[in-house]
Amino acid sequence: MPPSRPKHTTVSSILVRAAPRDPTRAIVQVGSLRFAAALGRSGRSAIKREGDGATPIAPMALLYGFYRADRIARPATALSMKPIAPTMLWCDDPRDGCYNRPVGAPFAPSHEALARADNLYDICLVMDWNMSSRRRNGGSAIFFHLARPGYLPTEGCIAIRLADMRRLLRAIGPGTVVRVV
Repeated sequence: MPPSRPKHTTVSSILVRAAPRDPTRAIVQVGSLRFAAALGRSGRSAIKREGDGATPIAPMALLYGFYRADRIARPATALSMKPIAPTMLWCDDPRDGCYNRPVGAPFAPSHEALARADNLYDICLVMDWNMSSRRRNGGSAIFFHLARPGYLPTEGCIAIRLADMRRLLRAIGPGTVVRVV
């Protein structure tokens, strides 16, 4: 009989609420843990549009994640994690059939490289925003990723420090929902 694997208990929900006095900052709460976070340059919005720089006010399930295997070890988490290859891109062109989907290079329509020169996507979690039911111009690439120093605003994503991301990853898994309020 094979040895039993330890059971992994995951939290069902992550709460993201605006920080006082700065619409581009947030407080992320996971159970009793709280982390500072960056939000989109336009703050939060209930009406998300492609390129508006806003973080959507909505519940978004965590689907899976990416990580830079050339920079960090596979993160400890129950969430499915895929290493980022140099050819991995994300389509952000609402006119293309691959809109808001991962694609491979070469790819002519507008896209974002997942293998970034900075460390923002060293760990990058994909949330179900405009994915299971896509709307053209409804917003693409709403990720939960690593923050710039000083928690500078994102293009609409949620971003936290690497140390906080590592703690968060241990608590999440399939079925965890990020609730931006």
